[in-house]
Amino acid sequence: MMIVTGGAGFIGSNIVQGLNARGISDILVVDDLSDGRKCLNLSDANIRDYLDKDDFLARVERGETFGNIEAVFHEGACSTTTEWDGRTMMKVNFEYTKAMLAWCVARKTPFIYASSAAVYGAGPTFREAREFEHPLNVYAYSKFLFDCHLRARMRGIFSQVAGLRYFNVYGPREQHKGAMASVAFHMEAQLQNSGRLRLFEGSDGYGPGEQRRDFIHVDDVVAVNLWLLDNPQVSGIFNVGTGRAQSFNDVARAAIDWYRRQRGDGSFGGIDYIPFPDHLKGRYQSFTEADLSALRAAGFDRPFMDVATGVAHYLDWLHRD
Repeated sequence: MMIVTGGAGFIGSNIVQGLNARGISDILVVDDLSDGRKCLNLSDANIRDYLDKDDFLARVERGETFGNIEAVFHEGACSTTTEWDGRTMMKVNFEYTKAMLAWCVARKTPFIYASSAAVYGAGPTFREAREFEHPLNVYAYSKFLFDCHLRARMRGIFSQVAGLRYFNVYGPREQHKGAMASVAFHMEAQLQNSGRLRLFEGSDGYGPGEQRRDFIHVDDVVAVNLWLLDNPQVSGIFNVGTGRAQSFNDVARAAIDWYRRQRGDGSFGGIDYIPFPDHLKGRYQSFTEADLSALRAAGFDRPFMDVATGVAHYLDWLHRD
């Protein structure tokens, strides 16, 4: 059996879909369905069972085994980057993940977990090493601290443990995330509503809409997770991005171009630049770009989608019949 925590969430539900595509349905999904909309992410999935995250943790802490577990994909987390309730963030993201690690290591069960590129703060270097890690908020700190916890233990662990530092992920099954959904998701809604997009004016030396992020389609994220499942000898902390920073303007153009093709209207769409929010000043990543050296050295050689390809693929999914 596979366990996917956060399995009704964005990346978790896509991992479930990826497992289903391999013919695997013996899956225990763990999540918090206080927001019942998330169940829609699983409505077309095949799973064996579901457990609430608190009930699951209680059983883990009692040492229950759940049978023969092939691997744990730990995607469950509080991912609201603007949340400043540090007690909640550390309990959900740090303490829970420590408990999961200990449980998996004791059973020699592969443990593949979600870290975050947020640990790097403002950069400018995005390489998996302590000297480049400068978290700017408590979400990033919670992810960073667990990575540090793992590093201190890694030499004594003899089963697979892999932490994945996701960059800016976008794609299907993120609609429940609200304000935390990807820029591609919000752009699609803006184009539907008004035919125009709103991007931030310049910041940190970048021109309007020219802030650059490493945008990665969720299908590529799933591919890395499943590659690790196939390669249990690989452990470590790895960046998961495309390795190529692209601007918010690039994402906007990709979305507008898709709409123009669908509508047969080459004049559709436009971009308006709005003032940069005061509350994000000093806490905003104006540039991210994954250094993929460690992931490539570990053996993952699949190419990643660029923004034009990935956004078109995503909008095709959003507008499917």
